Amino acid sequence: MDYLQGLNPEQRAAVEQTEGPVMIIAGAGSGKTRVITYRVAHLIRKGVDSFNILVLTFTNKAAREMRERITHVVGTEAKNIWMGTFHSVFAKILRVEAEKIGYPSNFTIYDTDDSKSVLRAILKEMNLDDKLYNVNFVLNRISASKNNLISWQEYNKNEQIQADDFSSGRGQMGKIYEMYATRCYRAGAMDFDDLLYKTNELLKLHPDVLNKYQHKFKYLMVDEYQDTNFSQYLIVKKLAAVNENLCVVGDDAQSIYAFRGANIQNILNFEKDYPDLKVFKLEQNYRSTQNIVNVANSIIRNNKDQLKKNVFSEKESGEKIKVMRAFSDNEEGKIVAEAIMQDRSSNGLKWSAFAILYRTNAQSRSMEEALRKLGIPYKIYGGLSFYQRKEIKDLISYFRLTFNPNDEEALKRVINYPKRGIGDTSVDKIIVAADQHGITPWEVIVEPGKYLEGKISGAVANFATMIQSFQVLTKTKSAYESALYIAQHSGLLKDLYEDKSVEGLNRYENIQELLNGIKEFSEREDIEEKGLDIFMQDVALLTNDDKDKNKDAETVSLMTIHSSKGLEFPQVYVVGLEENLFPSQMSLNSRSDLEEERRLFYVAVTRAESKLHISYATSRFKFGTLINCEPSRFLDEIDAKYLELDYTAKPASGSNPFFDDERKAWSRDKQPDTFSKPKPAAAAPVKTTSILAKAHVPSANFKPSDTSGLQVGMEVEHERFGFGKVISLEGNKPDIKATIFFKEIGQKQLLLKFAKLYIIQ
Repeated sequence: MDYLQGLNPEQRAAVEQTEGPVMIIAGAGSGKTRVITYRVAHLIRKGVDSFNILVLTFTNKAAREMRERITHVVGTEAKNIWMGTFHSVFAKILRVEAEKIGYPSNFTIYDTDDSKSVLRAILKEMNLDDKLYNVNFVLNRISASKNNLISWQEYNKNEQIQADDFSSGRGQMGKIYEMYATRCYRAGAMDFDDLLYKTNELLKLHPDVLNKYQHKFKYLMVDEYQDTNFSQYLIVKKLAAVNENLCVVGDDAQSIYAFRGANIQNILNFEKDYPDLKVFKLEQNYRSTQNIVNVANSIIRNNKDQLKKNVFSEKESGEKIKVMRAFSDNEEGKIVAEAIMQDRSSNGLKWSAFAILYRTNAQSRSMEEALRKLGIPYKIYGGLSFYQRKEIKDLISYFRLTFNPNDEEALKRVINYPKRGIGDTSVDKIIVAADQHGITPWEVIVEPGKYLEGKISGAVANFATMIQSFQVLTKTKSAYESALYIAQHSGLLKDLYEDKSVEGLNRYENIQELLNGIKEFSEREDIEEKGLDIFMQDVALLTNDDKDKNKDAETVSLMTIHSSKGLEFPQVYVVGLEENLFPSQMSLNSRSDLEEERRLFYVAVTRAESKLHISYATSRFKFGTLINCEPSRFLDEIDAKYLELDYTAKPASGSNPFFDDERKAWSRDKQPDTFSKPKPAAAAPVKTTSILAKAHVPSANFKPSDTSGLQVGMEVEHERFGFGKVISLEGNKPDIKATIFFKEIGQKQLLLKFAKLYIIQ
């Protein structure tokens, strides 16, 4: 039993308790995988037949890793264990038993694209508005029903569900669900959710089958139990009902998937199902320094619904957690990128030692741009690079077509998106006509009556008129005004806005983030030409993808916090700690939602091994308007003694009295061992400042001064930005840049030869 020697006392006790119901509460970095694998190995070493062990995980990667570790201890017997994800294990059972519920044993498993294709066909047959009945929304609605074991028959009988559908104008949802389920059944197909839904149906309708697997699986283990939904909970409970040798492993503090149907009550109430439960708490964190663990503990203790534990680390105390403040989201990216560059150089680290974690995908834009400018290699995980996302490429294709109507790839991408009656067949006719006459497709589109026949001519003419109107507009309008007009009048913005699914909201937010970046470009004082075509030139250079040239290059990791679960990095940057962003504004309506956001922050913090940075911005563009941001309430919940307020991220020369005053004010409120008073659940009103709508009114004696003698420390007035103080000067004449802190809007960098400044002193 040498394999038990390396376990700490609590880990070993959990491994050796093989009989009866067991719950292992595994804190972050506490060696959870080691305990699960050694527990299975221990069962086999004690004489349990490996065919009688079932281990359920949430990822194939976790299952492979566990099986490999078990093999090292017990050899080839590990191959006989039933181990895998919920979906893979129950698909295997359904292959054997499917005929009992009317499916062939070789049933097809539909992926998401297959399911959407079936639903699109149904919506078309029913003549339903595919914007109101957006396919993503419909699929999510059906998925949620199945995960709660609601059949289409029960869906249609449930008065509350029907009332919800009719009030939202989607009274045909029940009929769609019925037709979808019927069509899948007729095709001998199950979708991903069916693998659990049909397993529950099988075990409910066929007691003989339930009895068979209850006696086959004498020992059950479930990893990440806090992430189970109602359907998974019931399957596990039924299978364990005879022997009750059920061991669940998880951490309620890391339950972050409620939007997928995960129910934290499954782990919080586990003891109610098994009164003779034995509980083991793995509280020693082997991953992070003491300071990081202490920060995590001070955050999560604010949650009301939790299983109490005291996570600790015996590693060195480590550095205090740095809290960095930026004046804008773009500056936040710059601060983070520069800090990574400096840390790598000072400590001889690899790029892969660093990770940047954010709440929403849209936040990657400012991070990506800052990393690119410093030549730092990076990789987006759990999502595409910002400029490679479909919705971003769609809008940029409209921009490209506006400035170069002969761009055939851009044309094909947007000519029928959003749908305007110019399908693939029509596009083929345009291209054929262009080839026949030796002209470009755009020339065909401009004069469709000359080259095309039938109804297609009118739709194509309307498209040409729209693009030509964009061309006229961009000659006189700023980059932002042009981009917003194109996004609106192309129909793209409206199409995304009407998609209320989680994916649709993300896509809409990404478009808004692109527009935010263009708005900031339009506000820059250091460039003369601010047209959309100039912005496009910058983007073309920015998005030149070189990663294929060196696929094995070390990279900084960028990802959402949800995507980071289960990972760890020596140095972690958690960005965007602002009210209404993190916690998300959508989470402020209930305690349960807010507590999930806090668990998400806990997960982010516990990804760090040796060094943790947290940053926030005091202003951020949102929907073209500059928003004054408030630091997240989560920052107030961290004990001050573990923090270092790193407010040095400003130009090296000069001082910033406004900045220092804010630091002092915030520091006064964060005395060690004390907590700020809890903030109300509802979000406080956020002050918004539209630069266009609320321009500064110049003083009566305002007159642009000769700035050739401008010096650091001088107070100045700008005709738009108001009063400020010069905090640095850089460059040589005639291209001297001044960094000025304005009281109303924060820090700005201006090119003196274009800036109109009145020197007060």
